[in-house]
Amino acid sequence: MSESSVAPVMVSFCCQRCCQPLRTHSSLNTIDEQLINELNGDINSNANRNVDPKVLTTKDKQPNVMYKVVTSTVSTDQSGNGFIVIGDSNNGSQSTANVIRSDGKHYPSNSGSVDRMKYERQLFDILSDQSDIDHPLCEECADFVIDQMDQQLRQLEDECKDYNDYLNKMEANDGIDYKVSEDDINEMTQKLANLETIEKQLLQELDEVNDQQKQVDEELEKQTHELQRLYAEEDKYWHEYNNIRNNIFICEDEQQSADNQLRYAQNLLDKLKRTNVFNATFHIWHSGCFGTINGFRLGRMPSVPVEWGEINAAWGQSALLLHSLANKMNFTFKRYKIVPYGNHSFLESLEDRSRELPLYASGGIRYFWNNKFDNAMVAFLDCLQQFKEHIQLKDSGFVLPYKMEKDTIEDTNLNVKYSIKIQLNSEEQWTKALKFMLTNLKWALAWVSSQST
Repeated sequence: MSESSVAPVMVSFCCQRCCQPLRTHSSLNTIDEQLINELNGDINSNANRNVDPKVLTTKDKQPNVMYKVVTSTVSTDQSGNGFIVIGDSNNGSQSTANVIRSDGKHYPSNSGSVDRMKYERQLFDILSDQSDIDHPLCEECADFVIDQMDQQLRQLEDECKDYNDYLNKMEANDGIDYKVSEDDINEMTQKLANLETIEKQLLQELDEVNDQQKQVDEELEKQTHELQRLYAEEDKYWHEYNNIRNNIFICEDEQQSADNQLRYAQNLLDKLKRTNVFNATFHIWHSGCFGTINGFRLGRMPSVPVEWGEINAAWGQSALLLHSLANKMNFTFKRYKIVPYGNHSFLESLEDRSRELPLYASGGIRYFWNNKFDNAMVAFLDCLQQFKEHIQLKDSGFVLPYKMEKDTIEDTNLNVKYSIKIQLNSEEQWTKALKFMLTNLKWALAWVSSQST
């Protein structure tokens, strides 16, 4: 509801219990000063009321005006319904009473003269002094107070009835002699002394219990502080625990990663261990009538003139293989030293250091009777024979498929010998002798590989 729609309320007094504004009965209009004096000639009026400074400002206050804040217990909105009763409280002149709401708006009131209000107020003060109830009261509060007084009256009547019954009983027994003997008095005195002693003991025990209670309270406070400290320590512990667990998880992840890498490396190592480096590096096979090493053919045929560069490369691979096998077995050749040098490999005579036997040629050797190449091939065959004898010292059952003796290789199945020299020899027999030599070298390679495995 808007402020402009609030109608003026005719207020003279408010209920002292619920603070609702009251409309006085018309019978109170007959009250005058003579009636008040008859009721109580010397009743001090308590017309002075407290003023709420929050409602009226200093410039709004007027002299000879009575102020009272009236707040309704039944609120029509959240702001409440506050009223102020304004009127002349001292002189007897006629004055107009006003009503001021708590929102600061003024409303005129035609509630009668200020003298009549003063007489009514004095009457209500007299009634309040004569009872425990403050007046005036509204009809509902009066009914409630009457109900309370009726209930108290019933209780008092019940008590009076009990007292009358007891009095009648005492009057009926009035002829009985209630004399108390000296022994009874002494006994009661003794009981009283005992009770006083017990009371002192109980009071002393109570003091002790209070002291113990104080000690318990102090201990409880101490334990409370200790508990708080332990809670703080527990929080700190859990923080540290979580950090450690996080570090553990990180370390476990790193360890798992390291284990996986180690497992992969171990598998790779096992694979490499199972892989023979000689078999992987030196592949000896055949291509038709030629023996081959790493794809290089060793030998020449009239119908297949192999380039001397390829032959030299094949001899270089053969020299490197025999030299590597001897190093693997910690074997040192006698009379010769193999020097692997690619397609220019050679053998060095241990008896004459200045003498080198080349395992390479450039063609036309057989026509110029240059026997260094032949001597180098014979020396290589001698080194292969020495290596075979060294293997037989370790494994007596080891036998090469082709028997070697000086410059010849014998096919034991056909009892045919082939010379490894190229001079005074046909290219077919020389090529076959080289093929048999590569076959023996492959067998030696297979034996060393089996020992390594």
